Amino acid sequence: MARSPTSIVAAGWLIAAGLLLPAIAAAAPVTVIVKGPDGRPLADAVVSVEVPGGPVAVPRGSYMVQQRDIAFEPHVLVVPVGASVGFPNRDKVRHHVYSFSKPRKFDLKLYGRDDQRAVTFDKPGVVALGCNIHDQMSGFVYVTTTPYAGVTDAAGRVALTGVPTGVVTLRVWHPSIRAAGNMLAQPKTIAAAGLATTVAIQR
Repeated sequence: MARSPTSIVAAGWLIAAGLLLPAIAAAAPVTVIVKGPDGRPLADAVVSVEVPGGPVAVPRGSYMVQQRDIAFEPHVLVVPVGASVGFPNRDKVRHHVYSFSKPRKFDLKLYGRDDQRAVTFDKPGVVALGCNIHDQMSGFVYVTTTPYAGVTDAAGRVALTGVPTGVVTLRVWHPSIRAAGNMLAQPKTIAAAGLATTVAIQR
């Protein structure tokens, strides 16, 4: 007996769903708490998970580092390789934003309130930000190839979702880390239930 087109389509959806189930089941949450050398929660640390053969991060939406109250906001921004980042000035004074960092050197000449410049970050790495007019201003753009990355909050915590299970490399970056590139790296195993871990930075 021949099946109706509707039943054929339904069967096709079931097959497709069956093919997708293993990928969904293999995704797990990862929660990391970072503590500084004093044992206190460390904010503005970048936590990333590198998955062998995993997906590569792609730019989505808009990215922005504002100049507000003579400071960069946010202090640390994580973006995927290829992202364009806007640098709007929200202050009443002019700013001159620049970076001498190897992954992306740039120089945004003086511009005033509600004006904006943009920079494309096409290489992975940490880009330190400064202002030629206000030496106290500092910030960072962390350019990554992995989609599993975030910045710790005031409690030193970051939560990542959809991380594939298996053996991965967990990386933690912060200017206070006394290691090459201000980076710590350690292998971890992501179970089906996910991973919750604490990284303590040594003096």
